[in-house]
Amino acid sequence: MLVNFPNETLPAFFSRRRNNHQTLPFPLSEGYLDEQFHQLEELQDDVSPNFVEEVVVLFFRDSSRLISNIEQALEKHPQDFHGLRACVQQLKGSSSSIGALKVKNECDLFREYCDEENKEGCLRSFQKVKKEHAILRQKLEAYFQLLRQVGQMERATPSYN
Repeated sequence: MLVNFPNETLPAFFSRRRNNHQTLPFPLSEGYLDEQFHQLEELQDDVSPNFVEEVVVLFFRDSSRLISNIEQALEKHPQDFHGLRACVQQLKGSSSSIGALKVKNECDLFREYCDEENKEGCLRSFQKVKKEHAILRQKLEAYFQLLRQVGQMERATPSYN
């Protein structure tokens, strides 16, 4: 996935981002993530330089399992809306923990359909949850790939200070 940073080189973008905590990563500026993601980035340091990526990997492992559980729950007859709601609530909590705003918002809508015991609404909402989850995964994979590339460039560039 190609990401454009108008009038700015990639290393300059990330250097500016590191030096200015107000500058947000692109998935955040596009509304896919909220301030929670930025707070996770604040926790990352030299001791744990891959902290955020490790948290995100765990999120996708856990959320993929939850999505599979939701899919199985939607296939059951009669429908267990209480159990389905519990799975969606777990997914919402996991999404909130990394700041996955669009996934979290779709989970809120999904929960409302569960509360109304509206199976068709649940099915439609579940498709949106899966779509937002997949988009977020792509965007974060591209983001972390760019961070790794910048890290490699910085290590390869001698410092003359």
